[in-house]
Amino acid sequence: MSTRTAFNTIGIVGKRAQPEIEPTLRQLVEYFTARGINVLLDKAASRHLKDSGLPAHSRQELPQHCDLIVVLGGDGTLLAAGRAAAPQDVPLLGINLGRLGFMVDVSPEDMANTLDKVLNGDYVREERLMLTATLVIDGQTSVALNEAVVRNKDFARVLEFDTFLDGVFISHHRADGIIISTPTGSTAYALSGGGPVLHPALNALALVPICPHTLSDRPLVIEASQTVEVVVAEGKSNQALVTCDGQWNQTLEPGERVQIARASHSLQLIHPPGYDYFGILRNKLRWGRDQQLQSRG
Repeated sequence: MSTRTAFNTIGIVGKRAQPEIEPTLRQLVEYFTARGINVLLDKAASRHLKDSGLPAHSRQELPQHCDLIVVLGGDGTLLAAGRAAAPQDVPLLGINLGRLGFMVDVSPEDMANTLDKVLNGDYVREERLMLTATLVIDGQTSVALNEAVVRNKDFARVLEFDTFLDGVFISHHRADGIIISTPTGSTAYALSGGGPVLHPALNALALVPICPHTLSDRPLVIEASQTVEVVVAEGKSNQALVTCDGQWNQTLEPGERVQIARASHSLQLIHPPGYDYFGILRNKLRWGRDQQLQSRG
């Protein structure tokens, strides 16, 4: 059976070190090949289907060869795939084989039905802004979909640092660190730190201090086009660590700084028809739930 679709070549990204994905992965490959769609695998997925004979690429190379990427795993797998796919403007569709599944919003049980609709053009396409974190001392750069975090490298000590917005001083902080969050990341680590929920359509970032040592050090929402700079204060015990989505880590020595700004590219997500952001908040995070809402989903 051949299907007319804008997605002629589809890449599949699989969660690493999770053999449980093999039945769903095999089912997914069979679904696409039966419809005359070219299928490519990332190397993690390929290790689960060694007998498939399908072309395999690294996660970084895969977006250069396909029109859509289907992610099998959890939000962490989608974050990693998204950083590779966004510069190529290749959209991602997530099938939830993880725990929370906030962005991978297709269940394996509904996979075939959802894909039928997507291949027929019935889906919601959404753009999510991303961040770039740049170390000023050497120019090393990473991108993030959720957040960039600066925290003390030694968990037993408080970190002292200054923040600036477009070169204008904001504040001196004594805290465990700070989270610079996108709207996507506002329901992740930043939310646990007391930050606000930002709707994905907002062109905004949230600056959320981590366990600040003063009650006046509160979260701040800024325009996403502005550049945030975090400068580690001088002091022998003031060594910091900057991380992006918890998957890229670099050390910041006393006096060093990192600049966080909106990335030049955004991530494209494909959602099933009827996608409801607030429904996901209620169902995944139990946001705004009360007894009256339990029966409504």
